[in-house]
Amino acid sequence: MSIRKLPAVVVLLLGSIVFAAPFWTALCIALKTPSEIATTSAWAFPVAPTFDNFREVLTNPNVSFFRFFINSAIISTLTTLGVTLSAAAVAYPFARLTFPARNRLFALMLATMMLPGVVTMIPTYVLYKYLHWIDTFLPLVVPAFLGGGAFNIFLLRQFFLGIPKELDEAAILDGASHFTIFSRILLPLAKPALATVAILTFIGSWRDFLGPLLYLNDVDKQTLELGLQTYNSLVNVQWHLLMAGSVLVTIPLIVLFFVGQRFFVKGITMTGIK
Repeated sequence: MSIRKLPAVVVLLLGSIVFAAPFWTALCIALKTPSEIATTSAWAFPVAPTFDNFREVLTNPNVSFFRFFINSAIISTLTTLGVTLSAAAVAYPFARLTFPARNRLFALMLATMMLPGVVTMIPTYVLYKYLHWIDTFLPLVVPAFLGGGAFNIFLLRQFFLGIPKELDEAAILDGASHFTIFSRILLPLAKPALATVAILTFIGSWRDFLGPLLYLNDVDKQTLELGLQTYNSLVNVQWHLLMAGSVLVTIPLIVLFFVGQRFFVKGITMTGIK
């Protein structure tokens, strides 16, 4: 390693430590007994690690973490599928087609990113109540199929722009339609960008707390994030159990990131490169 790269390596190493510290602390507390928590530092790894806290969390008769896991998996999977497909479908005409006011519409779409979510919270809640969607998964899933979000559309559009347009022209000469070009040429080439959108969307949906809090009233329909808060109120802030539940909620995201890390990094680095 050259001397020039040393400062960057040090900064990245320090940043990694800062971001990993909360999870390390939660893991250490989750593996300790209440007596050891009271006598040792939160940073210290337990002398005698125990998995009884995880077992107690998973077998609690008042809170079904397995049901919460299924609910979160259903909502996150459908949301990821809807966002990825709809964002790609919207990004395609912005990147490959020419139509009146295309750039103005794209700028208007990007402007929606500056609109705070709290501004639309009450109108959307009233709309979903009028549609009788409250206490169902529909408010958390259906919007994902209606555009995919400005950031995801921008990300995929930039990636599509980096794909040579000669591929489209050759396909048109062979009689291919725009749908064929989109589904059989661009989507296979855009796997890194699609994986990036899918991973970011899944993580955001999995860790969403406000949405389920607003729209889900039935305990059996709660997600892991909301169920963890319910469990916290039942155990009266027992930190070893609360941290065990937090670690269980985080583990699927860690596994997902490491599985899709290669596509994720490739999608970020190649976006916008021709």
